[in-house]
Amino acid sequence: MKKWFALLVFFVLAGGLGWQIYRRAGQSPPETRAGGSRPVAVLTAPVERGVAREMAEFTGTLIASSRVTLAAKVAGRLAALTADLGDRVEPGQLVAALDPADYEQEVAQAQANLEVAAANLTEQESALAAAERDYLRFQQLREQEVASESELDQAQARFRAAQAKRQVAEAQIKQRQAALRAAELRLSYTEVRAPASQREGVGWLVAERLTDQGELLRANDPIVSLIDSRSVLAVVYVVERDFPRIRIGQAASVTVDAYPGRAFEGRIARFAPLVREESRQARVEIEIDNREGALAPGMFARARLQFTAKSDVPLIPVSALVRRNGETGVFMLDAEPARARFVAVETGIVDGDRVEILDPEFSGRVIVLGQHLLEDGAAVSAAEGI
Repeated sequence: MKKWFALLVFFVLAGGLGWQIYRRAGQSPPETRAGGSRPVAVLTAPVERGVAREMAEFTGTLIASSRVTLAAKVAGRLAALTADLGDRVEPGQLVAALDPADYEQEVAQAQANLEVAAANLTEQESALAAAERDYLRFQQLREQEVASESELDQAQARFRAAQAKRQVAEAQIKQRQAALRAAELRLSYTEVRAPASQREGVGWLVAERLTDQGELLRANDPIVSLIDSRSVLAVVYVVERDFPRIRIGQAASVTVDAYPGRAFEGRIARFAPLVREESRQARVEIEIDNREGALAPGMFARARLQFTAKSDVPLIPVSALVRRNGETGVFMLDAEPARARFVAVETGIVDGDRVEILDPEFSGRVIVLGQHLLEDGAAVSAAEGI
């Protein structure tokens, strides 16, 4: 009996101790409760007035403002490639040449055919002159009733046949002349020259070499790709919501990974007048001056566009915003005594790490760190963070 009594006393004492531990564990530490005796340490920042800019960032790719691929217009062996990767090429400069032997032979053949046609025309003109004289003679003889009507008709038929042959000879001359011009044109196609650029006096750079000297090319086979990189385009795609706010000439700030911390200024040159159905986005092209050659087509680009700017508006750090009872607001610092006062706010433009306050108008300092531990009227120990 003594053993069981001792066990009973032990369990009663253990249960009482456990209850006391449970009660203490369920209570918040004095310093973490809003209404506790110890104030909550917080960090504050002032309400400032300044410029709020509504910005949007889009990603895309840099492309050359002008790009052209030079191709062979006729088939043949590539005899010479006078421009290589990275070379500067002026408009009209010879870039590549095909073996012209076959096409020179075509020109020579066309010239010979033209000479034969010219000789034939001379012959037909002589025959026509003889037939005309014979016809006129028979007309006179018929008037004198020396020649018969049938003889006159035969002379007339020979004259008209001679006229027709001369017309055929003249048509053959035109045909041979056209064939000669076509052969000369094909011969000229053996020289591949750089075209004129969009901007007068601006040359090209060889961006790609697409074949090698000695290759056998077919018509329309590409040889080199040329670009004008004095200016580049940042091609980005804006979402449907931002499309109505895009304007030609609108300023943009473009950054690339190759130059951390450096921004390139550009302007919207053009944008597509439609939103793609599959993506709900529209193409926008931002032109950037690249005369120093820092940017290269193909780079990944980030473009920032400014849609709205407001001056002299109240601004607070975004980190100050909290949600209480379904409302967005901030905790203001009341200095005497040091307590946190919750104020519901209406926000406007978010500019980086700052946000515009539309309503209400207030000044002072807002709590930016520690506010998630607070309730309205909580005692605080404030330190100035900014």
